[in-house]
Amino acid sequence: MNAQGKPLAVVIGATSKWQSDGRNTRLAHGKAVDDSRIPVAARWGIGGAIAQKFAHEGFFVVLTTRTAGNAAGLASAIHEQGGDCGIVELDLASEQSIADAFSTIRGAGDPEVVIYNAGYLEGRDLPPDKELLEYIPVEMFDIAHHIASRGPFLVAKQVLPAMRQRGSGSFFFSNNSKSLRGKKRLTGESLYYPRVMMRTLAQVLTEEYSELGVHVANVVIDGTIDSPGTRALPKVQNRPDIVMNPAKIAEAFWYLHTQDRSCWTHELQLTPFPTVPSY
Repeated sequence: MNAQGKPLAVVIGATSKWQSDGRNTRLAHGKAVDDSRIPVAARWGIGGAIAQKFAHEGFFVVLTTRTAGNAAGLASAIHEQGGDCGIVELDLASEQSIADAFSTIRGAGDPEVVIYNAGYLEGRDLPPDKELLEYIPVEMFDIAHHIASRGPFLVAKQVLPAMRQRGSGSFFFSNNSKSLRGKKRLTGESLYYPRVMMRTLAQVLTEEYSELGVHVANVVIDGTIDSPGTRALPKVQNRPDIVMNPAKIAEAFWYLHTQDRSCWTHELQLTPFPTVPSY
């Protein structure tokens, strides 16, 4: 892996729940959807677009996913575009899986960029009369906690020591508007309030590691992201201008990585123009 010795970028959660055969897509539409008319940059959501962007800019990109087959199409697309990438399986609910994945990744070099883009759908399938906390199964909270809070902590422990010793590196979190403050879960939404902890972790790591040369940022994706599954939703078909272009989101992450050290951004909120920014 990475035979040419390119700089290394790792995308945690390189695929999407809204890709053509993703879990959210199947939940919303009852089946997989056709993505042949979807731009390749949007077929795997934010993670896929970021992976393609950094590969285009000369990085060897590690695509992490729980099952390698989920990222096979994305890897093929990157190779067809002339980029280099590899797939590493990683389960954010398992500390051992995270350690094993990064042991494999370090065989290709220490990451220069790590982008935490993992998501989950737990909560979306609860009925309308189950919005209160008392109806949330503990197992559902555990999954949200593993991905939104504990997982980022464990990944940080794997990547920050080398960045600190090198005196450089980028560690970015792909987050959503529910991270800005605690909000009640509404019907059809995932159990998102643990994402507040992800934002808090980004703020803490900024205080701890910025002066050591590590750029940490929390990116708030404040809207619906274009993908095969979301493009088929009625609200998107009725108002296509509210949809966010994953390729442009990826450019924002590249912008963060290439910022001069004299003026780093530590939180960036991206909102489509017709909607009121969340707060």
